[in-house]
Amino acid sequence: MGLAQYADNGLFAPRKIAQALRTTSEEVARTVGLGKDAVQRRDRIISDKTQRRLREMVEILNKVEPRFGSAIMAYAWYRSQPLAGFSGQTPMQLVRDGRADEVLDYIDAVDAGVHA
Repeated sequence: MGLAQYADNGLFAPRKIAQALRTTSEEVARTVGLGKDAVQRRDRIISDKTQRRLREMVEILNKVEPRFGSAIMAYAWYRSQPLAGFSGQTPMQLVRDGRADEVLDYIDAVDAGVHA
């Protein structure tokens, strides 16, 4: 899925992300470790933290979407699939803990044939 589909005026838009994933903005906020006000108040939506967390999730989903055939299936994987080597934590749990880079590295390692 193209990044433009998730954005408004150059910023990630929680409403658009939720629409593409057939969920709510509040649920998107929870899956990236933010409170619901982070996706409701304009000043919070444009904050660095909110934009960074939304970007991290979108990067992960875009990276795995080709494997699953749709953004919705990639989102289901993101929320529920425990990753080997991370004590059974899901990508969602790792992103919420500020470990998105580790998830991206894991995906790259799997793509390279290295089993994490």
